[in-house]
Parts: sequence; C-alpha cells; structure tokens
Amino acid sequence: MKYLPISLTFLLFACASFPKKYNLGRIDSDVAIAVNPYFSDISMDYIYKAKINFGEKSFGGIFVVKKFGPEHHRVVFTTELGNKLFDFSFIKNEFRINFILSEMNKKILISLLKKDFFVLTHENANILNHYQKIGDSTYFETKIGNNTYFYLTTDERLHKILETKGSKVKSDYIFTELENDHAREIKIQHKNIGLTIDLKAI
Repeated sequence: MKYLPISLTFLLFACASFPKKYNLGRIDSDVAIAVNPYFSDISMDYIYKAKINFGEKSFGGIFVVKKFGPEHHRVVFTTELGNKLFDFSFIKNEFRINFILSEMNKKILISLLKKDFFVLTHENANILNHYQKIGDSTYFETKIGNNTYFYLTTDERLHKILETKGSKVKSDYIFTELENDHAREIKIQHKNIGLTIDLKAI
C-alpha cells in the first residue's frame, strides 16, 4: 500500500492537461482569433530551400507556397533542378494531391504532410482559451480539425505553434527570422515520429 500515493501522483501528473503541466494561468482577453500571417499575402510567392527527413529518408529541394484566394493555397516541393516531388492543393477543407513522387507516396507521410501544411497555411483559428506564463509567451488554445494547438505569441507576434494531446506536445512549428508578416525560417518537428521539415527562405 505504501506505493499507492506514488502511483496516484504519477497517474494524476500523466493525465494533467497541458496548461496545468506547464503552469499556465488562464487570463481574460477580448481576442477571439489566433492569426497566422506567414502565408497570407496573395501577391507573394513564398520560396524556401527545404529539407524533409522521414525515417531514414531525406529529401532536399525547393519548397513553394502560393495563396490563390481565401482558404486556397498550393504547396509544391521540387528538386533544385525543378522536378516535382509533391504538389498539393488546400481549398477550404479539401485536400488535393496534384502529384507525389512514388518514393514519398506513403499513407502515413501523406497524412502528416497534409496536417502540417494545413496548419502552416491556416490563417485564422478560433481561440478556445487564453493563457499566460509569467515572463513567457501568451498561449492561445485552438482547435484545428480534431486536434488541439497552442499558438504562442510574444509582442503580438506568432513564433510557435504546439500540437498537444493531453499534457504532451506531439509536434511543434517554430517560426524565426521574422520580417513583418514573413517567417524566413520555419522548423517542424514531430516528437514521436521521425519527421522533421526545415525551411529557409531564398
């Protein structure tokens, strides 16, 4: 019986919510929408040098995002010589594969890329709760599809998105080298799956 309190403490900690685990305090705010501005300019072609690592496979090349209209983005990844590796369209809640290299045509990889690029290009997310950590960012809790995300802002600038489940971080999206509404460097990393995406603006 002497192990019961320890077991209960471990169970409660394991089941704790993300805000509780990281000591986030809920705050009142009139802000209703979490904004991701980094692929929102319809007049701009967003061009990055990219490296995608998935398991033991590594793919390098040029990554381009183009906005065509409200909730309409196209994401294309090519070799440096211009050969397509994949070409995806996001139109509202519709996902369309225009092309994908056979070597990348894996169900789990397509599912992850679909989710990641939808998060990257999703401009407005409804805020469920607001949190603050002393000396840290403001955390906006949102829902995209069935998944929970926390948008982290400092001085009203988005610098990180965390996908969470319970108290755990499943993946993070890190925006650095910020210039106005352009993130010149973006890193996506999944915690329990061997997928990382590194983007550096050209």
